[in-house]
Amino acid sequence: MIPKEHNIAILIMAAGTSSRMKAIKQLLPWGNSTLIGNALRNAQDSNATTILTVLGAYKEEIIQETEFGGTDTVYNSDWNMGLGNSIACGTKHLLEREDHYDGILIMLTDQPFIDPQYLNTMIDNFTDSGCSIVATKYQNRVGVPAIFGRVHFEALKTLHADFGAKDIIKTHINDVLTLSPNGKEVDIDTKEDYERVRKGGQFFSNQ
Repeated sequence: MIPKEHNIAILIMAAGTSSRMKAIKQLLPWGNSTLIGNALRNAQDSNATTILTVLGAYKEEIIQETEFGGTDTVYNSDWNMGLGNSIACGTKHLLEREDHYDGILIMLTDQPFIDPQYLNTMIDNFTDSGCSIVATKYQNRVGVPAIFGRVHFEALKTLHADFGAKDIIKTHINDVLTLSPNGKEVDIDTKEDYERVRKGGQFFSNQ
């Protein structure tokens, strides 16, 4: 039996100012690339059909230092209004170009262990489960990376505050499939986080 395929777009969120890092977090070295380069490569190696990176703060520096490999970018001039606003900007841009996506997968640049295998696991579960949201399980919450089905596109387009898509997940929690990333959910907020993880320390989560 041939598995059903879904048309999934990935939104890479890279618009923030990294105030706690006191550096351009997106451009911090990671492996033979940068944090944003790593996120792009992982997205490109997944089964998603479209990749769009939302830029904001440090747009020029990021464009100058990053090879987007034929994927698209969009600039959110209101990036300082928070993550929700940037998700809305990216969603609107995607849907202006193509309105046949089955789901939009939102991922961050500061979760470097979110690899193609985990992204594909999310996509496969979204395809097979019938749930309208597939989200990542943390110790005390559910969050991104997360896939939102078509029924939630309008809500994504109207996000405006700095809470991302958390309210959408909470409102529809009975239709959310949660996946355990087994440590891959670790994010990097501070220089201390970055140095600890970069030096090969174990996965950790402060979420």
